[in-house]
Amino acid sequence: MSKTNNKPKHPATWIPTAYFAMGLPFVAIAQASVLMFKSFEISDSLIAFWTSLIMLPWTLKPLWSPILEMFKTKKHFVVATQLVTGFTFALVALALPLDSFFTYSIALLAVIAVSGATHDIAADGVYLSVLSGKEQAKYIGWQGASYNIAKILTAGAFVYLAGILEERFGVLHAWMAVMLTYSIIMISLALYHIKMLPSGGNASSEVASLNEGFKTLWDVIKTFFQKKHIGWFIVFIILYRFTEGFAIKIAPLFFKATIEDGGLGLSTSQIGLIYGVFGSAAFVLGSILAGYYISARGLKKSLFTLVCIFNVQFIIYALLAVYRPESIFLIGSAVVVEYFVYGFGFVGLMLFMMQQVAPGKYKMAHYAFATGIMNLGIMLPGMLSGFMSDWLGYKLFFICILVVIIPSLLAAKFVPFVHSEESEADENKV
Repeated sequence: MSKTNNKPKHPATWIPTAYFAMGLPFVAIAQASVLMFKSFEISDSLIAFWTSLIMLPWTLKPLWSPILEMFKTKKHFVVATQLVTGFTFALVALALPLDSFFTYSIALLAVIAVSGATHDIAADGVYLSVLSGKEQAKYIGWQGASYNIAKILTAGAFVYLAGILEERFGVLHAWMAVMLTYSIIMISLALYHIKMLPSGGNASSEVASLNEGFKTLWDVIKTFFQKKHIGWFIVFIILYRFTEGFAIKIAPLFFKATIEDGGLGLSTSQIGLIYGVFGSAAFVLGSILAGYYISARGLKKSLFTLVCIFNVQFIIYALLAVYRPESIFLIGSAVVVEYFVYGFGFVGLMLFMMQQVAPGKYKMAHYAFATGIMNLGIMLPGMLSGFMSDWLGYKLFFICILVVIIPSLLAAKFVPFVHSEESEADENKV
């Protein structure tokens, strides 16, 4: 599985597929499963709580990221986790007809979360090890676009497919088909990456005993928290997507809820259509343009603008909740703007973590620490969002979460920069 070809692989042959594989399981749990359980008439509060809680591995992944620095190649873990994720999606499909399908599905999605979080560590490790600092900036837009194409297809095209199949074959068979489709895609990507993915380098340390392993783990943790301005960095990373954490679970429920319940009253297929068709091109365009924008101006000069643009999407949600338009064209247009600004602003945080937080002896593990902290900033508000929206109603909920934007703007304005943006990927600064 980890057998490598020494011939260099062009980034275009593996970055899109690796980051598509990274995005698919995350979004399948964060958004697609939300609509799936809604179609099975599970309550909003249960859906938001459990689909947020099982995303905990993306927060805790720093705890096992050092292991991936010690053994095999990074490619080995990428391929292995893609296979595990693919086969587990098939098991989710088989669990749906069972009496306690919600319990079994949540447990299996939790396994996917662990596998997906481990995949993220290894895939980011390949990216950081193979590309220079300039190349990281150059391809960050493509990386973000590929990750979020998975989001668009998972929460868009496949949800649209589920909606069509719901009408023809019923909810059960519709979502079984979607879960099996996820399975086939992940297994196919694993087979492709056996041939095309760079190794990302061999293990950075040879561990001869369990004691040495714990010493390495402690060194990884210690050196992360010894980084200059690490407190600032942690606050900034959490706040960047904190508002998104509230919105990500409730937005699809709001789109699907009836007009009488304060929603937009869209069908599953309509939700898939506006995200998969209207949003897809806008997001890809926003992500790619952001990469070139940052490359031309530098991240330090661009960061505050990126955060401002990123948060426009939540203003759009609030406007939709207040006015609740009935026109699918108007709703679709709002989604186009939402996805463009999301794509444009999203890449700023990813590049910041790569260039300001990750550099040092344990690049892959420290980047995993940063992304784990980022996901904590999404998971915690996500767990509360269902209870808040039930209490406040969709309209007041989306208005209230706008307050959370303010701290993220302040953090972006004053967050310090430590490393040069021209640093090479193998720079060993701490």
